[in-house]
Amino acid sequence: MKIPVVRAALPIFVALAALLPQSSFAAEADGANTAWILTSTALVLFMTLPGLALFYGGLVRSKNILSVLMQCFSITCVASLLWFAVAYSMAFSDGNDFVGGLSRVLLAGVGEDSLVGDIPETVFVMFQMTFAIITPALIVGGFAERIRFSAVMLFSALWLLAVYAPITHWVWGGGWLGQMGLLDFAGGTVVHITAGVAALVAAMVMGPRNGFGNVALPPHNLTMTFTGAGMLWVGWFGFNAGSALAANGDAGMAMLVTHLSAATGCLTWSLVEWWRYGKPSALGAVTGMVAGLGTITPASGYVGPAGAVVIGLSAGVICFYCTLWIKQVLKIDDSLDVFPVHGVGGILGTFLAGIFASSELGVFSGQGLAEGVTIVEQLKVQLIGIGSTFAYTAVVSFALFKLVDKLIGLRVTADEESEGLDITGHNEVGYDL
Repeated sequence: MKIPVVRAALPIFVALAALLPQSSFAAEADGANTAWILTSTALVLFMTLPGLALFYGGLVRSKNILSVLMQCFSITCVASLLWFAVAYSMAFSDGNDFVGGLSRVLLAGVGEDSLVGDIPETVFVMFQMTFAIITPALIVGGFAERIRFSAVMLFSALWLLAVYAPITHWVWGGGWLGQMGLLDFAGGTVVHITAGVAALVAAMVMGPRNGFGNVALPPHNLTMTFTGAGMLWVGWFGFNAGSALAANGDAGMAMLVTHLSAATGCLTWSLVEWWRYGKPSALGAVTGMVAGLGTITPASGYVGPAGAVVIGLSAGVICFYCTLWIKQVLKIDDSLDVFPVHGVGGILGTFLAGIFASSELGVFSGQGLAEGVTIVEQLKVQLIGIGSTFAYTAVVSFALFKLVDKLIGLRVTADEESEGLDITGHNEVGYDL
């Protein structure tokens, strides 16, 4: 059995492995681990294309379906090329406590024989690239149905470089949060808090869709949304279990707890909705499932099965009421509920990881905290990680939205919004009726 401190520091060690000589870790790649991470990489890309694209696409009105699909596909392309050009180097090469250096620009030095731990660095680069793809794609839900396509592309590119890459370095690339011992196995801070906060900022800067609060703005195709949700559920196993970077017991436990949290989140949201409104909705079921997945993500490599059920239960209740609060009380049109599901889920999961990772909770015990670290001490680190990620993302995202608005404009005209972004932005329609 591995000692707890190794488990708690695994993301740091894995990231630092890329910076050290190959001979320090392994003479050759491990075939089983390499095969698993190759598979996980495909699963995580599958989450965005087609999973997230269909999930989001079904939630918007029919006149905007192509615009959402186009945004997800195009963000995939832009993020991939930026990751190759400079973002991977900013995230994972040697630099300072806040951002990596430029030694891996254009993937210099990344060849068939270079390793990260016992997997090829090419595989590690591609695996991390899929995370860099889905994170800005999640933000699409915050400004759906009212943003210019050119603004999506420019903002996503700038945001990947100014927000995602630095925070990835903070947590997984040897930066200051990783050094503090932050527990974030697969992206509670790096992915979900950053995307959720950016989406909230987008909704506040751009304002609500025309008719928000006065007329219904229902999803146009929940069958499509369910299809995308199923793909997200399956793909998430690569997201979380793949983050072990090995085909081992850590990956197996991460997969198990991921599934349990998703199932619990789905049922909990449905039950709360059933109790409150008299009927459980299909939309609520898939939203609760995503909330369960997002909330377990930072904790998936540290907690046990019983802890995962509690985390999923918490996600189903807390994310449900946060969704109502954002829309009905604050009147913020976060179109597809990115902040209350991903942002709040990421915050909640990152916090609860500091509790349920402990090995002193009986049946609710996890894999163990670092040696000598108490739950209270770990929670202080978790709160610092949550607060710093939230604040940095909010400030920089706000500045980027204002910059993009100044340069090319963020929002389409009222007439274009009324006609739909498919025809006005792409001169095409999703359905020929």
